[in-house]
Amino acid sequence: MPKVKTNPGAKKRFALTGSGKIKRKHAYKSHILTKKTKKQKRNLGHFTVLEKADLQNVRKLLALK
Repeated sequence: MPKVKTNPGAKKRFALTGSGKIKRKHAYKSHILTKKTKKQKRNLGHFTVLEKADLQNVRKLLALK
């Protein structure tokens, strides 16, 4: 049986927490920042935990069980 490879794009975008949850960054923080408020940009900078609907697909990309 061949080795299961981790998707390199997913490896850069997601990280595991100590409890085994997957965390991700928010979208919309890379450009056109002049029209966004300070509060919006500040809140987009934080990490968040991945939603349950996306969990199975991301675990597959990261080669997790």
